[in-house]
Amino acid sequence: MAETAFRFVACNDIQVLRLQSADGTNRLKRECIGSLLQAMHELKEKSHPLLITGNDKFFSAGADLGEIAALSAPDAYEFSRLGQELMLAIERFPAPVCAAISGYCMGGGLDLVLACHRRIASPGSVFGHRGAALGLLTGWGGTQRLPRLVGKARALQMFLTAEIVSAPEALRIGLVNHVADDPEAEALRWLESATQTAPRVAPGRTPVIP
Repeated sequence: MAETAFRFVACNDIQVLRLQSADGTNRLKRECIGSLLQAMHELKEKSHPLLITGNDKFFSAGADLGEIAALSAPDAYEFSRLGQELMLAIERFPAPVCAAISGYCMGGGLDLVLACHRRIASPGSVFGHRGAALGLLTGWGGTQRLPRLVGKARALQMFLTAEIVSAPEALRIGLVNHVADDPEAEALRWLESATQTAPRVAPGRTPVIP
């Protein structure tokens, strides 16, 4: 039986998408990426605000390295393309999307939150692209989105040194918008406020979030 990679909970007019896995690390496997992409396409028709979160210890540990190592070149290309499609679907979602982050947010998990319109982290959360330590580089758009948020020099430092960034440092450099003891509650408050002020946009266009 396939493992369920996420679940939805409705909170008023806000959809909460919670990543989940049997081991709690919420790795973004190929099947998970495909299911998330399908869910994003279905959700955009309703245009409800979206909160994406994980658990207390892991937002997401990123892609499954064992799965990646077993891919053929054509399959690896397809996996990269699928991941890029998911990140674009999040970035271009026609209603506000906020990531509530606790614990580890690594690799592809970081790519996912970079595609969100706002990022709220717990004080103990940590961020990083560890690919350089393994001879890998993300193919899901993080190399473009991270420099836009933190600047080219700081992004290169994170990518090339496999640096792990704490929540206070992430806030200081602009990687996250806010640090809160309860990031989910803070994200829900922001989404409620943003929904009242942000105009709805057509699918495929990125909303301007105040």
